[in-house]
Amino acid sequence: MTDAGPASGFGELGAALRRWAPEGVGVVRVLARHGFGTVESGQLVAGTAGGATAGVLYRGALDDVVLPLAAAAVAGPRAQEAHVAEVTALDAGLACAGGATLLGHPLPAAPAAALGEALEGGVPAALVSVADGTGALVLTGLELGVAHGSLGAPALDEAAADAARGLLRRGATTTERVAAGEAELLVDLWVPVPSVLVAGAGAIGEALVAQARLLGWSARTETALAPVHAAVAAFTDADVLVLLDHDPAFDVVLADALRRGRGFLGALGSRRTQAARRDRLLAAGLTEAELGRLRGPVGLDLGARTPAETAVSIVAQVVAARSGRAGSALAATDGRIGG
Repeated sequence: MTDAGPASGFGELGAALRRWAPEGVGVVRVLARHGFGTVESGQLVAGTAGGATAGVLYRGALDDVVLPLAAAAVAGPRAQEAHVAEVTALDAGLACAGGATLLGHPLPAAPAAALGEALEGGVPAALVSVADGTGALVLTGLELGVAHGSLGAPALDEAAADAARGLLRRGATTTERVAAGEAELLVDLWVPVPSVLVAGAGAIGEALVAQARLLGWSARTETALAPVHAAVAAFTDADVLVLLDHDPAFDVVLADALRRGRGFLGALGSRRTQAARRDRLLAAGLTEAELGRLRGPVGLDLGARTPAETAVSIVAQVVAARSGRAGSALAATDGRIGG
């Protein structure tokens, strides 16, 4: 099985869901647990009737129950208890022994494909079902605005969407049980964590890596063209490129990334540097629409003077872009405060 890891690392699980959707998919989720210590939310195992599986629950410590349940869940919903002894738990890397109530249920083709595409592409997504596994609603998009599937009643679908969007405002992957009238819903929400790639060296890059890590994002620096190009070619929508290097050799990275249309793409530099880069990219065949995705100069207009302040302006623009906001002063707006 593939360890799904944090929310930004569910690509292989997403690819499997998308691939298996036409033939039928069962999923196994955590309905309740006791013990195990601190564990990640949003854990999910998907499987086919033939026994293929992807994803992980509790570092594989429950595989003897989870894997057969994933295959059986293709045919219909069922819950099952599972327990792990102390030795087995510690061997798997868990903090202590524990038990869980696992819910297995079918995931119809359209919701399975939509969830797979979102997880693979680094897009926020939620999977909602009634706690007994009946019905499945998948919500995807920046604000979970696109719905796939149904829980069987429009009012319940609306309540489920409201609950998932409420959880989204926390900005973190989570697994929750939520009351919706007389029904109890199980909500798994995946919020991709930004991964920042700084291309180029210098004080601003160092400050940017530090600022990103302060926010709980992953961040790294690369200075050579080849590793930058390879990394950006694999970008999801949750990934961030900040190009510090002004060398025209990096134009190929931007051109490929802008055509692919994935991730936040920003480039540092003066107005003159930006204009020269723009002319080169137009000459390379990029369209105005494609160039419109490049944030250059990158960052919000905060009047930043130091490398640390510049880093703040850049991550602030990333946060605004991920939230679909313009980065205006709150006092100048009348919408919701917060995500």
